[in-house]
Amino acid sequence: MILHRPIVFFDIEATGLSITKDRIVQISLLKIFPNGQEESKTFTVNPGIPIPPEVVAIHGITDDMVKDKPGFKTVAKEIHSFMNDCDLSGFNLLKFDVPMLLEEFIRVEMDFDIEERHIVDVQAIYHKMEQRTLVAAYKFYCEKELENAHDAEADTKATFEVFKAQLQRYKDLKKDLPGIIEFLGVNNRVDLEGRIVKNEKGEEVFNFGKHKGKKVTQVFENEPSYYNWILDGEFSGYTKKVVQRIKLKMLKDRFSGS
Repeated sequence: MILHRPIVFFDIEATGLSITKDRIVQISLLKIFPNGQEESKTFTVNPGIPIPPEVVAIHGITDDMVKDKPGFKTVAKEIHSFMNDCDLSGFNLLKFDVPMLLEEFIRVEMDFDIEERHIVDVQAIYHKMEQRTLVAAYKFYCEKELENAHDAEADTKATFEVFKAQLQRYKDLKKDLPGIIEFLGVNNRVDLEGRIVKNEKGEEVFNFGKHKGKKVTQVFENEPSYYNWILDGEFSGYTKKVVQRIKLKMLKDRFSGS
């Protein structure tokens, strides 16, 4: 794997799957440096809300286990510093882990810029090639059983091992992150969840709902209330941030006469 800067593999266990309502209870980070050196950190976090029994049954982290742990605000600076100026990778991180982490940073009023980072979802490679889960991927690529599945540290290390095995197995898979991202075809996303994407002309368009395929700026011009509907809705904080950026640029362009 060709790295021009460190890459952080990470996995999150949370109180549930809602990006806006649920909270992180555990996050494990594995940093790989260009010279091959590895550094890891794992944080167990008090989410400040109850962990539902059905979720405890999946990752095994109970309210009692987190009651004396620090809240995310206490560890946010250390996590931010560890991931600073690093590319990102994980399993299903585009749909869950990155949006969840961004949402937590937004709550504590910390900016975590992802626009200049390469983000590689190991699950996307796997699904494009094989179409299965992390447990199956680990067995398929590494020929080992994944013990302690849904433990953030175990899942993070397994994801890194799967990624290395993918690079070895698929000779036509490029070894640099921009090449991998191009192969996965996710370059047109504007927000992480793909709610807003770029069309063939490079214009930002909606990728969901009644305005799917329409330019965001055009919708906001013709139906201004749609902007407020998004801001008031259960969209991730990052999607709302993207929408606000587009709206602000519209206003600036209008003011400057461009």
